[in-house]
Parts: sequence; C-alpha cells; structure tokens
Amino acid sequence: MRLLPALAAAAALTAFFPSVASASTSPVHVATAHGTFTAYAPSAHAVTYRPDLVPVGARAHVFSLSAAHAGTSTTLVVTGLRPGRAYGAHAHAQPCGATGDAAGPHFQHVPDPVKPSTDPAYANPRNEIWLDFTADRLGTGFARSTVDWTFDARRPRSVVVHETHTHTDPGHAGTAGARLACLDVDF
Repeated sequence: MRLLPALAAAAALTAFFPSVASASTSPVHVATAHGTFTAYAPSAHAVTYRPDLVPVGARAHVFSLSAAHAGTSTTLVVTGLRPGRAYGAHAHAQPCGATGDAAGPHFQHVPDPVKPSTDPAYANPRNEIWLDFTADRLGTGFARSTVDWTFDARRPRSVVVHETHTHTDPGHAGTAGARLACLDVDF
C-alpha cells in the first residue's frame, strides 16, 4: 500500500494538471499521507475517536497537489468504514491529538474573523477543503476537492472525518457533526 501515494502523485500530475507534468517554472507542492486508524497514542498519526463509525484498522490516504496556475486539488480515499454511510471530511488547521478538537478549526484560505465559523461567506467549499463522501457497499469512500488558491506559509495540518455531510445553511455552514477520526497531513 505504500506505493499508492506515489502512483497517485504521478497520475494526478498528468491527469489533473497536464501542464505541470512538463517542465514548468511554477512551484508545485505535493503532499501525501496515509495511515491506519488506531486509538489515540502520542505517536499516532491516524486516530479514531468513534470506532463504531470509523473502526480501528480502517485506512485513509490523502494526496494534495498545489500549483500557482492551477490551484489546489486534494483527494481522500478511506477504506474499512460502515457501508452506505455518509461522512463529512475537511482539512483542519492543527494536527491530530487526543480528542477531535485538537485539530482546531477547518483550514480557511480567507479566515473568518468570527469563531466558530458558520458564515457561508467563509465556511464554504471554495474557501475550505471539503471532502464529503458516502462509503460504498464495501466501506470505501472517495472524495476530491479543487480550489483555485494555493497555500502560503499557513497550511492545514490534518484531515478530519466528520459524522455527517457538511451543512451549507447560514448559522450552520461548515458544520458536519462530531469529529470521528483524524489523519495528520503535511500539506
């Protein structure tokens, strides 16, 4: 399975950004992460907080490609989940920790001055990386987000899997229920 991130990187370069695969003067940033969800331990990089919904042993893979002329494309694949269940997922500002709250708020390209952010002007899939999915009959979920911006010195540090798909209505925008699991990602 360690070959999966490398293969995904090569495929994404040519499929999502054909001009990036050729010689380019624009900086390109690639990030990959994968892990098997376990109970929290200080050295864990893939943590489940609700093993009934994200079982110990479920696996996650994240691939992100960022290029100035193309924006940022992020892909999430999760296996071993409850079949047919809807999940939300987002890039978060901090790494995983002992609780889901340790990952901090959603990473926002333009930060909302009001916390928690539930204003649709800020909490939306154009300003955040939303990766909602529904697990198939085998418990596999897949999502992709593409935004027209790239990261600066501020970068997300994890992807958190949430209890429901993400809400978009005012006062609830960006919310997706409890934080079920977290994967550290070095975006």
